[in-house]
This record gives sequence, C-alpha cells and structure tokens, in this order.
Amino acid sequence: MHSLTSAVAAVITDSAGRVLLCQQSQGHRLWGLPGGKIRHAESPMHAAVRDIFEETGLETGIIDLVGIYQLTGDTCGENMPDALVHVFRAQIDGGEPIINAPGRISRLSWHDASALPQPTTPTTRIAIADAVAGRSGVLREVHRDAEPEIPDATDGDTAVPAQAGAYAGAVEVG
Repeated sequence: MHSLTSAVAAVITDSAGRVLLCQQSQGHRLWGLPGGKIRHAESPMHAAVRDIFEETGLETGIIDLVGIYQLTGDTCGENMPDALVHVFRAQIDGGEPIINAPGRISRLSWHDASALPQPTTPTTRIAIADAVAGRSGVLREVHRDAEPEIPDATDGDTAVPAQAGAYAGAVEVG
C-alpha cells in the first residue's frame, strides 16, 4: 500500500478561454495546473487560494470543485505516494500573473485546452478535459504516465512574452 498525500490545483481561464499552466523548474519540467500540497489543518479551498497566489501572484476566488483525482501508479519510480488532488475551478479576482516561486516554477503561460504543452501531468490533462466539458464533482483514479525524459533547458521553449495589462501570451521568468 502506498502512502497518501493531499494536494490542490485549479483550472483558471482567461477571457479567451485559455487555461493557465505552470511549468516545473526542476526534474522533468512537467506542465501542470497551479497548486500544491495541503498543509496540516488547512482546508482544500484555502490551500488552493494560497498556492495559486504563492505560484502566480494572482488573487483568486473558488467557483466550484471540478473533481477529486487519486493519482496512483509506480511508473515514475517505486514508493511514490498516491496523491489525492482536489481540483477547483477558480476565477481571477486581482493581480497580474507573475512567477512568485522561481525555485518551483520556471514559466507561466496560457494555453488552449485542445493544444496543451508537453509533457503535461496526467491529472492536469484529465481535469482540464472535465472542466471544459462543464463537469463538477468528478471522482476519478488517474494513473501516472511513464517517466518522461528530462528535457534540456531550451527544449520546447515557445512561450510568448506577456503583454502589459493583458492576460495574453505567456509570462516568462524575468
């Protein structure tokens, strides 16, 4: 039996319907939804709002729960804990997207839900599909992908600089 960790993430869209994604700065540099681990005695909703701000600088409000996803499987190495991920639909209440956690996040950018960057986490792919389909309260078991190769720092670097005062393009590390 695997240990279990609890985490949160949020599907945040701009006025064009694109989804905000974060690229990890280390390891496999996976793209995922903003979010993180739930702290001791913290509610999932509070954790989502806190983690989104810590990673993106955005003040957000939770709209509803897209779903709870149990991430499981040993394809990325043995003894990986299962993760119970609460994925919310959130709206931007204030702020501009900036990278607040450069040790964890290398890039933030907006993506069309039908053209997600690679590699993207399996929970991110499934939760975005559920959100785009208008689903709420979904319960799913998600299996980890096989471990991808670790990309070079310049692989797939197609982000576009952010436009001042707009949520278009990507927000790059300064």
